[in-house]
Amino acid sequence: MSEDKKKLLIVEDDPGLQKQLRWSFDAYEVLVAGDRESALALIRRHEPAVVTMDLGLPPDPDGASEGFATLEQILVLAPETKVIVLTGQHDHTNAVKAISMGAYDFNQKPFDPEMLGLIIKRAFYLHALQQDNHRMHQSTVESPLSGIISRDPGMAKVCRNVEKVAPSNATVMMLGESGTGKEVLVKALHQLSTRHEKRLMAINCAAIPEHLLESELFGYEKGAFTGAAKQTLGKIECADGGTFFLDEVGDLPMPLQAKLLRFLQERVIERVGGRTEIPVDVRIVCATHQKLKELIEMGRFREDLYYRLSEIVVMIPPLRDRMGDPTMLAHHFKNKFSTQNGRTAMTFSTEALVAIANYDWPGNVREMENCVKRAVIMADATQITAEDLGLPSDLGAPINLRQVREEAEYKALVKVMASADGNIVKAAELLGVSRPTLYDLMNRHGLKQG
Repeated sequence: MSEDKKKLLIVEDDPGLQKQLRWSFDAYEVLVAGDRESALALIRRHEPAVVTMDLGLPPDPDGASEGFATLEQILVLAPETKVIVLTGQHDHTNAVKAISMGAYDFNQKPFDPEMLGLIIKRAFYLHALQQDNHRMHQSTVESPLSGIISRDPGMAKVCRNVEKVAPSNATVMMLGESGTGKEVLVKALHQLSTRHEKRLMAINCAAIPEHLLESELFGYEKGAFTGAAKQTLGKIECADGGTFFLDEVGDLPMPLQAKLLRFLQERVIERVGGRTEIPVDVRIVCATHQKLKELIEMGRFREDLYYRLSEIVVMIPPLRDRMGDPTMLAHHFKNKFSTQNGRTAMTFSTEALVAIANYDWPGNVREMENCVKRAVIMADATQITAEDLGLPSDLGAPINLRQVREEAEYKALVKVMASADGNIVKAAELLGVSRPTLYDLMNRHGLKQG
């Protein structure tokens, strides 16, 4: 057998069906088991990604008890193995039970090789995606940026920018919608900086009442106001030598904006009720989901403070714009919360994956995390549906490569024919194809010349 072939385990006691399945799926390295013991031995030895299994196994070939017992043990030994159960045409009850136990999918007998082949191919793809996700997580687990799980080029650029700016003392502003991961990136920035042995202090400007915010930032002297029983250091002073993180800086009141600007210029503070200037050495990092330039035009944010805070600006893309990240993150959170809650055989239905990929995620990664956590805890079966996630199930069809290619071809043809004003020779040159090929493409997509 070629070592490059993917391993497919067939659990079937009928010799005739064993041969038929071997012939139908010779593109894989087919392993065959006729009973529970031999199936479990092959699982331990080869760890196949995909298994097809008849529920009627000896010593109960006319029932399903042995099949269910085998399924349960396979999922204990290899929780991420995709098990496809083969059932009789009218055996819907056992098929549903198998899915609820953690089977990936089911197919009726007598099987259609083409249909079963598509299910097997999809199962191998999903298994490979999950394994790739695990490898990526493990490779970044020691990195300060390990909290950022993404394949999107935009997020990769953000991470590279954080790594570049971290060793400097430049003031950094993180801009992005709520839930995009600004706080994770700030923590990574601090850990990658030369100040990582000192404290990272944070304050949320939107969460503290205005009359308390000044004393939280700058501290106060004993007797400065009613209740000030002792001298108290502010967050900025506590961060001396380290990093100070101003979250939601767009909500900072105007009087405090002036005091923060003075600190940025002079690098000294005065506690509330005090008269002494205290030098403080901190690196300032801030974040906001608001559009500060619009606030400046409205007179709600100082322009000079904006330029002081934005020496380096890091723009964090929303989750909906991160190519492939929604489903990848969903698998990550599913694995995380499944382990925490003792539900290690959880999977997503195809409908759920489509809904995840097509939903806009206005709350970004934070919404995704809460959504998947709730589904893992509340789902009745081991397969998470779009309903379990609280997402609409009509958010589009599964991605089909042929449809994507045809749509791209059609759009390119329309655009080029318009640019060439219907001139076939010019259009063919722009597309880099011959005229006969262009005519074929136009006929296929129902486009007429001129």
